[in-house]
Amino acid sequence: MDTFQLVEVNKANLNNEGCYCCRSKNTSLGYRNKNEWLESNFDKGLTYVKIMEGGKPAGFIEYVPIESSSRVVYGENYMVIHCLWVQVAGKGYASALISRCLDDARALGMDGVIVLTNPDTSWTPGKAVFLKNGFIEVAQAPYQFELLVYAFRQAPEPYFPNDWEKRLAPYDQLTVLRTWQCPFIDAASQNMAEAAKKLDMPVNIVELTTREQLLRLAPTPYGVYGVVFNRQLVAFHRLTVHSAFKRLNMLQKSK
Repeated sequence: MDTFQLVEVNKANLNNEGCYCCRSKNTSLGYRNKNEWLESNFDKGLTYVKIMEGGKPAGFIEYVPIESSSRVVYGENYMVIHCLWVQVAGKGYASALISRCLDDARALGMDGVIVLTNPDTSWTPGKAVFLKNGFIEVAQAPYQFELLVYAFRQAPEPYFPNDWEKRLAPYDQLTVLRTWQCPFIDAASQNMAEAAKKLDMPVNIVELTTREQLLRLAPTPYGVYGVVFNRQLVAFHRLTVHSAFKRLNMLQKSK
């Protein structure tokens, strides 16, 4: 493993360190919204750690107690990994970041650590590195979401809700449900709005501001971004304008 340093981002150093993603566009709305979101969530137990190689960021991990998590998973006394990303695989950096999370969760007396994965998108962490580090899959949800757990002791397992189809029912018009947990959500929302404009389609925005609201309304386990139209899921991650247009056009014709 190459020499590295772990740097925890907090309120004191946030302005200097900032988040890892979109750092090359640090004046963008998405980047600024993410940093504001970080600042407002540190007091809720959020931990954000960057891994540095030669003084440059090479990856990061973000995790938080389930009671403040942005993922649609029910449970108690678990740590939830929101994000894990490393610039170069094969250096052991992802495992080092996971180990840091496990150590923190143990120190807090938690029952374990959970993470959401999905093979269809890079907007969730990859599954393989978690299996390698001792996590096991305990549940699945629509759209290929998987729930993985690293349990420290015998305890009730976390679980997904089972009302996903019901969650889509209220949204006949194009609706974007979002938070600012991810800095790419602004670009994703803009692409969707641009595609909708080409179809003369109005867009409703629902800002998910509390965990209770997110648990109740989010159309997928990802939680922080979901697009629904004609009572069907359009996307839970960023689409290009072209892809969004094709998807919306197809659903509009099927109404």
